[in-house]
Amino acid sequence: MPNALITGITGQDGSYLAEFLLEKGYRVYGMVRRTSTFNNERIHHLLGRIELIDADLLDQLSLIQALRQSQADEVYNLAAMSFVATSFQQPVATGEYTALSVVRMLEAVRLADWPIRFYQASTSEMFGKAQTVPQNEHTPFYPRSPYGVAKLYGHWITVNFRESHNMFACSGILFNHESPRRGHEFVTRKISRSVARIKQGLQDKLVLGNLDAQRDWGFAGDYVEAMWLMLQHRYGLRTRGHLRLATLCGDRPTPLPTL
Repeated sequence: MPNALITGITGQDGSYLAEFLLEKGYRVYGMVRRTSTFNNERIHHLLGRIELIDADLLDQLSLIQALRQSQADEVYNLAAMSFVATSFQQPVATGEYTALSVVRMLEAVRLADWPIRFYQASTSEMFGKAQTVPQNEHTPFYPRSPYGVAKLYGHWITVNFRESHNMFACSGILFNHESPRRGHEFVTRKISRSVARIKQGLQDKLVLGNLDAQRDWGFAGDYVEAMWLMLQHRYGLRTRGHLRLATLCGDRPTPLPTL
């Protein structure tokens, strides 16, 4: 039975990935940060089937200990400060949790005395002011937010560790992916939640920003399967025999008014 360690297991993607890996016969470990209150809403139904490990992305030793405790064969690094607007308000914290945490986890993987496959959750926000339309793995990056910049560091440090240390480390550049487990601050849930509240008489109107925005939206449950497939890959886009990079998206952008 393979072991998998998921950072960010309490988030949307982490919860779907945990379900998927359990169905595949994995022993699933989730890394969580100790707080006075535990946010387990998305994984409450899995608590008897997964094991949670206390660790902190800012603490190198705790990451090493999490790997030792889980004896992970695969690490899915999903944890980050993931709300773009907040990254402008807290750029330093965004850098610590979204950028430097990646190199801490990579270093912990490098120091392990058993082989580990590493997946880094990159993002389409790295394209930012896109230089070509549509984007692909060869499109130049031009991030426009502290979040995008921090993710770009995580992306390139993954490349560096892969090439410098011959590690099985890959990145998935994910475009927007949604589900009922999305946080209420994200536009898809903001819209659906507001519609329900207006229907129930709890809210009068829905206020949005740029109505000209278009996004490539997919389903989070499909995207986590693609993450897993990347770590099973042996041929294709190759660096020393394994898949190094993939862009995960749908087939067309959707205007916000259409949504």
